[in-house]
Amino acid sequence: MDASLNTLLEPRPAGEEKPHSSTGLSIAIAGSGGSGVMTAGTLLLDAAAQAGLYGLMVRTSGPQIRGGEAAALLRLSSTPTESLDDSFDLLLAIDWQNVHRFADEIPLHAGSVVIGDADGGEVPQIFLDSGARSVALPLKKMAKEHAGSWINMLALGLTGALAGLPAQALEAAVRRTWKRPEAALLANLKAMHAGMDAAADIKGLPRLAAAKTAKPKRWMLSGNEAAGYGAIRGGIRFVAAYPITPATELLEWMAPNLVKVGGSLLQAEDELASVNMAIGASYGGVPSLTATAGPGLSLMTEGIGLAVAAEVPIVVVDVMRGGPSTGIPAKSEQSDLSFAVGGLHGDAPRLVLAPTSISDCVATTQWAVELAETLQAPAIVLSDQFMGQSRAIVDKPAIRASTATRLSVPANTPDYKRYRNTETGVSPMAIPGTPGVVYTADGLEHTEGAIPSSGAHDHSVQLDKRERKLMGYDYGSRWADVEGDAPLAVITFGSASGPVREAVQRAAAQGVAVRLIVLRLLAPLQDEAVALALQGVERVMVIEQNHGAQLLRYLRGMADLPGRPASFHRPGPLPLRPAEVCAAICEWAGAKLAHKEAV
Repeated sequence: MDASLNTLLEPRPAGEEKPHSSTGLSIAIAGSGGSGVMTAGTLLLDAAAQAGLYGLMVRTSGPQIRGGEAAALLRLSSTPTESLDDSFDLLLAIDWQNVHRFADEIPLHAGSVVIGDADGGEVPQIFLDSGARSVALPLKKMAKEHAGSWINMLALGLTGALAGLPAQALEAAVRRTWKRPEAALLANLKAMHAGMDAAADIKGLPRLAAAKTAKPKRWMLSGNEAAGYGAIRGGIRFVAAYPITPATELLEWMAPNLVKVGGSLLQAEDELASVNMAIGASYGGVPSLTATAGPGLSLMTEGIGLAVAAEVPIVVVDVMRGGPSTGIPAKSEQSDLSFAVGGLHGDAPRLVLAPTSISDCVATTQWAVELAETLQAPAIVLSDQFMGQSRAIVDKPAIRASTATRLSVPANTPDYKRYRNTETGVSPMAIPGTPGVVYTADGLEHTEGAIPSSGAHDHSVQLDKRERKLMGYDYGSRWADVEGDAPLAVITFGSASGPVREAVQRAAAQGVAVRLIVLRLLAPLQDEAVALALQGVERVMVIEQNHGAQLLRYLRGMADLPGRPASFHRPGPLPLRPAEVCAAICEWAGAKLAHKEAV
């Protein structure tokens, strides 16, 4: 990501050969904790960007707090990519310590190559059952030949050369991030070139072609960084933070970058304190945010309800992970949806948005800030571990000026009523200290003048008001991406969008046309817009990554879906793959066509 805010502010049977194209190569670099696989993967992605390519790197690790196994999963391509491929062409294991635990996450095919240390033991049979070819190299010995070098730099050179990346791109990637003495840099560059030399003897992998023309402006960033940047673009100037996997990097990125725009971040003692600090700062007139994961969102529930009742705008970014309870912290799952749209005490309307990609984390988080400020309501942004902690090379996102406007009231306004029952439902908000417009904000039901009340009339008026301002607002066309006009439609959201979009494209190549609807605004659900997007649709399939088909159940309760909706859903920790989704779509479409012919 640009450093300055001023300038950026169906699975194959074992043994089946994977058809290759010139546009993509999938690489897994694995090893024990501390072996540097994430650094190697990040540098490989950086080098791909230097060479004018697109790419995605997904982090995966075991359940340990420290140490344990780790793997960097990459897909490099000459075209934009938002999903891992169905299998990997290359697996390089720096060591085999517990790497077998990633067997489900690193599927191979008959054309794959597995590289491991010749002195590090046998390749686990599970990686060879696909028919993949094993290549043994003395990796540790090769690295030790260059005193002061690290084995992950040897791995970088080896994988980079096998991908066809130029030596200058790999070297530039190393130099860009190097912060150690020059002697150590030279030793590691020698190890990197030794890895590149070793790659010359390994055949059978397709090489990617670096761009030969001038490269357009691209960014390399994670979803957490993108969300943080979008929040700042939207106007966030205070963040209350409590670290939790996989949201911590968002907070870490925002801490120094908020300072550049005059904002600040404060680490709280827990999630309850975080959300209440954000509410307090926003009540004082400063657009505020906190970020968390599922367990933290559960703890924040009462505070978010307070923000609804007191009509104080805040943004809560939920980087979802597997659950329930502490679940699987380092793995992704879209299983907080039901809680986000319905998990507050009483009738508590709130905004819930979901970015559709790593790049879209910028625009959607910015939009969430703008909506929260304009509508004086809490906004929950549903990211997840796949988007939040993955890094991607993307085209520079479209940057726009913020439209966040909080309706405020001037001093000494006569007959000021904080919760006046206006036509839009939005009433002027006084900043504390403004003369003549003092009011009390708390979680008690109240009159229009902010006096606590248990009266039925006041309760009904305020419930209607809080609902009306969200339901009556014109959200425009951003609520969803609608692509195609086929009579069969697929609906999805969040990080599932990448593999689903690729699956829809594959299905089209097989003669199965599908309309795609990727939801961005989940609450309030735009039922009229959904109905318009589904005009001419005979049947719908809902695709998501959770165990209980939460999106399908939500849509069935809130909108009229044609036919009997089908569902493709499964939980994490494995990511959705384009082939399995394509197979499900084609099977569903074939059954539908067969039914029509029978009729």
